[in-house]
Amino acid sequence: MSGFSQPSVSSQNSRGSKRKKVPEEDAALVACMVDLYNVGTFNANTGFKVGYLNELEKLLEKVLPQAMLKAKPNLKLRIRTLKRDWSIIYDMRSGKNNSGLGWDEHRQLVVAEDAVWNLYKNSHKEAGQFKHRSFPYYDQLTFIYAKDRATRRDAQTAADIIEETDIEDVATTNTHEERNDFHGCEADVSFDDMDL
Repeated sequence: MSGFSQPSVSSQNSRGSKRKKVPEEDAALVACMVDLYNVGTFNANTGFKVGYLNELEKLLEKVLPQAMLKAKPNLKLRIRTLKRDWSIIYDMRSGKNNSGLGWDEHRQLVVAEDAVWNLYKNSHKEAGQFKHRSFPYYDQLTFIYAKDRATRRDAQTAADIIEETDIEDVATTNTHEERNDFHGCEADVSFDDMDL
């Protein structure tokens, strides 16, 4: 892990010090987020429960000891940015009015003809930054945050789920009856009726 040993350089601006984005830190952060999500202790419907930032700080301290990333403000702000970027791409891939947009799995970026991009950017200004910019953490963040971003396209009401379950139950019952008829068995046989 020698590539991770260099701390980020800070620069001064009018509001104080600003931490520069370091790809190795982002990769380690997302990997630790996935690990934390897999453990399940801090899981919530929209990602994580309160207190997860301190746990992430501890995990990252082990992976990137010289980075000196703190839960607040470093991790909180970086995760907010990553989630915002993920959300934009998620909507481009799964949302409304995204006809003609594709995903290049190898380069990890959204692809489209220029005319499609221009049309999409007219109604989604925030998407323009991703025309030539890859987002290598899409799959990992989808694993964590996709429940928070359900779309109507795949949504089901309770009535839909009950109806689907009833149809599956009827199909299962019919299959069992057909098997019993095929083998010449009675459908309603219990252990009491059998000679054991």
